[in-house]
Amino acid sequence: MSHPGGGEDRDSADARRAALYAPFRPRYARIVTLAFAGVVAALTVVLIVTFPQLSPGADVLGDQIGFGLVGAAITLFLWRQATVSARVSPQGIAVRNLVFSRRLEWAEVVLVRYGEGRPWAQLDLADGTTLAVMGVQRADGAHAEREARRLATLVELHTRTERDD
Repeated sequence: MSHPGGGEDRDSADARRAALYAPFRPRYARIVTLAFAGVVAALTVVLIVTFPQLSPGADVLGDQIGFGLVGAAITLFLWRQATVSARVSPQGIAVRNLVFSRRLEWAEVVLVRYGEGRPWAQLDLADGTTLAVMGVQRADGAHAEREARRLATLVELHTRTERDD
């Protein structure tokens, strides 16, 4: 049933827009790395707590601190991997990869590449460089292919010029 003033049409358009501008995130890598991060954190705590019982009378504080630092570093690395993403808006795209993050205006993006042999989507930039988008990963199969098409649609939508018409 349609509402006066086209409310239902507006709701539908808002839902399509929200879906188009949803963040790009990997599925499987996110699940696996968050699970591993939880396991590493839990095992680190268990190791720190039980280590003094494995070496009674020994000074183990340095070892416990070392285990804690290594466990924290591994957990942080896994968390960073789980949080790779690309967030899009009408103004541009913010890509968060494993090590670096970068914000781009749409005019800086020329093309989206996503083909065989590529582990994730890649942006060709106006300055001649490329930028990996780890938020769209081949391991996600058909979902990743749909996401790469959605990203390409956004690039086309925001970089279209009068010459393209």
